[in-house]
Amino acid sequence: MLEALGIDEVTESVYLALLKHPDAGVMATAERLGITEKAVRKALDRLTELSLLRRSAEEPGTLLPVSPVVGLNMLLARNQEDLTLRHRQIEQAKTVVEAISAEYDAMQEFDTGAVKKLDGIEAVRARLEELAHSAQDDCLSFVAGPQQEDALEASRPLDRLALERGVRIRIVYQESFRNHPVTLRYVRWLTMLGGEARTVPTLPLPLVIVDREVALVPLDAADVRLGALEVRSGGLVGALCSLFEYIWISSIPFGDELVKDDIGLAPQERAILRLLANGQTDDSVARELGLSVRTVRRQVSSLMTKLGARSRFQAGVLAAERDWL
Repeated sequence: MLEALGIDEVTESVYLALLKHPDAGVMATAERLGITEKAVRKALDRLTELSLLRRSAEEPGTLLPVSPVVGLNMLLARNQEDLTLRHRQIEQAKTVVEAISAEYDAMQEFDTGAVKKLDGIEAVRARLEELAHSAQDDCLSFVAGPQQEDALEASRPLDRLALERGVRIRIVYQESFRNHPVTLRYVRWLTMLGGEARTVPTLPLPLVIVDREVALVPLDAADVRLGALEVRSGGLVGALCSLFEYIWISSIPFGDELVKDDIGLAPQERAILRLLANGQTDDSVARELGLSVRTVRRQVSSLMTKLGARSRFQAGVLAAERDWL
């Protein structure tokens, strides 16, 4: 009945059982519902993630069900906010798609070459090699997805030649890459040759811009293997350059230690708080920041402790009240 709120049948039954028997343990709940203890624990994790369970103030380590009057209504409100946010994002994406489509139609009619579709990751890699060979001034990149070791190794000769020609290479990585050994080795090598690399907690999309004249943007930011659009429209490329510079200014050099702000929050922690305040789940936060779900849950738990919050919802409220967002 509550699938639309992200609650499956088993999780719902565990929640209802705990409302009736809040002191029941995992074993007793499993026996009462006729399911495995593993299924109960999985449901408890999900209920905690949805802020439908809270820590007991009197018995540390004990989880108690949140009243459905509060918990379910807040969950419903968050889902409604998600829908509103998703609608705005779709409208924004629609505007970009319409602009690119208009350029593409113009290309079809007048052969202006403003937009070209590259089907598949191999076509994208081949085009990137061509652009690396021809680059004269600069190359700007957002790296938000997985980095394959063979692809990075193959790019080294091209990057070296570009840097030797005086091309300025600047890359902004998602912060999670600071813990990625393959990327770390590449960044150390690149910066030794004069390249520049920085990080931010989250990036809007993967992106490559060469000489401020041509940009490659993925057909689907969630799956770059599908291919990309090569854009040569001055207006669109200019807008993407402005986006890059805006994010570059707020980014942190890859080799620098991540400095916490005045209230003791690292950039990634503040990003997590903002996403939680928007009602996003641990899974969606992990995808957005390129982290594992386990890492997100560990950081959420740490943030709740810092805030003195008993639930994710209370953490969001307290963070807003203290101007932590």
